This record gives sequence, C-alpha cells and structure tokens, in this order.
Amino acid sequence: MTDLLLVCLGATAGLRAADDEFAASLQRAGASVARVTARRPREVRTFMATDLGWARAARRAAAAGIASASPRAVIYSTTTAALLWPRPGAIRFDAPAAATRPGRHGLWQRPVEARRLREASVLVPLAPTELLRQSIMVPVPVAASGPPASPRDVAAVTYGANWRKKGLDRVLAAWAAASVPGELVVAGVDAARVAQAWAAGGGTGPLPASVAVTGPLSPGAYRALLRRARVFVTAPRREDYGIAQLEALADGCALVTSAAAGPYVAFELARALDPRFVVADGDDVTALAAALRTALASTDGRAPMSVHPADAHGHSAPARSYGERASAALAPFSRAAVDRVVAEELLPRLLA
Repeated sequence: MTDLLLVCLGATAGLRAADDEFAASLQRAGASVARVTARRPREVRTFMATDLGWARAARRAAAAGIASASPRAVIYSTTTAALLWPRPGAIRFDAPAAATRPGRHGLWQRPVEARRLREASVLVPLAPTELLRQSIMVPVPVAASGPPASPRDVAAVTYGANWRKKGLDRVLAAWAAASVPGELVVAGVDAARVAQAWAAGGGTGPLPASVAVTGPLSPGAYRALLRRARVFVTAPRREDYGIAQLEALADGCALVTSAAAGPYVAFELARALDPRFVVADGDDVTALAAALRTALASTDGRAPMSVHPADAHGHSAPARSYGERASAALAPFSRAAVDRVVAEELLPRLLA
C-alpha cells in the first residue's frame, strides 16, 4: 500500500513544477508517494468544455492510480482534477473556479466544486484563502537559483505566456512610454504572440528594437536570465499565484507590478518592499512607466539597491538593500519552511 496518490493535471509548466516540489516535500517528510498525470484533452472553444475534458482525464488517471497503488489517501492537485473524482480526498489549489470562472464560464463547475470543497478531507491552498475549514496552506517553495550576474546586464524581464492574462500588452506599452536605456526581454512566449500584444496595447509598426523575445525557455535558462536582470515587470489582469514574480524576487530582481484579481501572493510583498514600484491599475500605462523608470534608476546593475524606509513616525530606518529585504520576506516560502508545514501539519492530517 502506498501512503499517498497525487493526481496532477500538468496543464502548464508552472503546475508541473509546483507538483514536483510538492511531491518531493511529501517524500522528504517520510511518505511514499505515487503520482499520475491527466492526459491532455483535445482543445475546445469554451471554458466549460475545457474543464470537462480535463476533469474527465483526471478521473481516468486517478482511477488507474488508485487501482495500481492502493493509496491510503488521495490528493487532487487543482480543483479541476477533483471535480469528477472517483474517490474523495484532499484538494490542493491556487484559486477556485468560483473566482476564475464567473458567469456562464463556470455554470457547471462552480456548484460541483463547492460540493467537492465541502467533502474534501483536507484543503491545501497555495495562498491565503477564505476557505478555512480543514485548510493547511502550503506554498510553492522558492529560492535563489544561483549567484547573480555582475553586472546585471539586462534592464528588465517579463514573462508573457498567456499574454492577455499576464498583461503583456500593458507592459509593452509602458516600456515604450518609459523611454529608458537598455532592453526588455520577453520570455515564455513566441514572437507572433508578442506582436499581438504590442498591437493590442496600441503599438504601431514592428516591435521596438529595445524589446527582445526569447520564446519558451528551459527552467534553468529562464532563471539564469533572471539573475542577469535588474527589474522584473508584469501587469497581470489576474494572478492566481505568481510564482514567476516570487522567483524574480528570489533571484534579486526589483519587482514592478500592478494590483490584480486573484490571490497574487507577490503583490503585497512588492508593495512592502518599495511602494514606488507598484501601481494600483495596470491599465494606467503612465503610472506603470513611471514605476519602471524609478526601479531602473534605483540600481545601476552593480550594487544592490539601498533604501531608507520610514517608520510610522517618519524616522528613517537603517539602510537595507532591496535584495536583503526581499530575501527576508521570502523566508516563509523557503523549502525548509514548507517542509516543516508538510511534515508537522499536513502529513499527519492526510494519514490520520
């Protein structure tokens, strides 16, 4: 008998990486873990049909895994994976369909999901949630990927997969308006989609020469790019978690961003680190461009940014670099901190 079966969708690179980390943490806590992944369904036009295809694929994968592994407990990674579950279990999720599938987009998913969340043995959100019953928050661990480049020779990086959701059109418009030296590198998306985003943001003609497009990168190559960058900029319309932003902070980038719908755990961190780099509305291109200029002016790529945050009485505190304070803010996301929660709180509950 296996301790745990982890049922994964694996629909995106971010989900796959998060599931890898979660499974490894469970194993370090002493659990035997079997893992199955849903087979990607064919592409369809609507969210309702897309979610149904993924839910069916997850059910088939879960049923096969239960038959072969005889697990003591099952964990479904995402609420979509749990919608048609063949056996009740725990649910790990970043954002529920109640938040991501409004109106007609979630007509069948929302009521089914509500039942599953009530029936789950344990809820394992990645970020703070109002769903507190039986809930143990287990974030995706994040850490620096290696030593930073010296100097940091890339002005700014953005991640553009699912460019409408990530607000790549807003970022490109703000970059053009900022008129700063250096290069904006767009990762995770091909040149055709970047051109679409440029046009959607009001750009005319070809992309500016100061915008470089890498296309999809391996995780190692992407993190190496972050270690060369001074700023990571993003203006998402919705952010369910924001692992790219946390990785950028861990690798020493200043984070320029906007408020967004969804849990977006990195937003409050960014605002606390330096509110000048954060804007309330991602559609405010002027404000986003100003935040970009300020962030880039705060570092020349050779030395870490030093700021003097004022306390409640207006007295300046001792200087601490942005990177030092970012590292401190990321302490709850360290692998050691996540492992403690998994070993001391989650695993005993799963196997009770």
